[in-house]
Amino acid sequence: MSKPPARIRLADAAFALFDERGYEQTTVDDIAERAGLGRTTFFRHYRSKEEVIFPDHDRLLALIRDRLTTSSHSTALVAVSDAVRLVLLHYIEEGDLARRRYRLTSKVAALRDREIASVARYQRLFREFIADWMGDPTQSASLRAELMAAAVVAAHNHVLRRWLRSESSDPVAEVEDAMREVLSLFPAPGSAPEPSGGTTVVAFRTGQDIDVLLPSLRRLVEGGAQQ
Repeated sequence: MSKPPARIRLADAAFALFDERGYEQTTVDDIAERAGLGRTTFFRHYRSKEEVIFPDHDRLLALIRDRLTTSSHSTALVAVSDAVRLVLLHYIEEGDLARRRYRLTSKVAALRDREIASVARYQRLFREFIADWMGDPTQSASLRAELMAAAVVAAHNHVLRRWLRSESSDPVAEVEDAMREVLSLFPAPGSAPEPSGGTTVVAFRTGQDIDVLLPSLRRLVEGGAQQ
């Protein structure tokens, strides 16, 4: 049976040592030795022990950018939802590795700061795309794009954390529901506002019989229509 690729062996060794000794006490040499590989091999795959922990954010950002830029104005929001799903699926495919990373970053402040900085890069990418889609350079539109991008990232992170804590059995369905809810808060630029006319019906309870009430209700409706 063939051994796993060197990159995977190094990652497995690193997380095992982080669990045993702690992140700060583990060195690159320790990781390479545990994996049965040399220091040179380690640096062929990772620039630092910190990089072992995090997914390839540059590659993920490139995937998101590609999905967003291949959309049209009318399919922009679909592209946003697809891009969010791409990121979620990446973590799901990592499986236990993603959960081990989550536990580790929750305990080590420096790694948590790195994670926050990475999230900011995703949010900036969504904000720039949404602002361009809106096509409105005003300050209010800029704020709207910022709020929308923040909501998109927050919805993704909410579902992702639920899955990382084993609280979600179907994170893909959850993120799709979450994105529908988020995007419903932000109607497309130029869309018509809700009509102000129409009929409003108010329900109430009374001891009177419906046959007694109907004539009065009809007079009220007809009187309102004539105003």
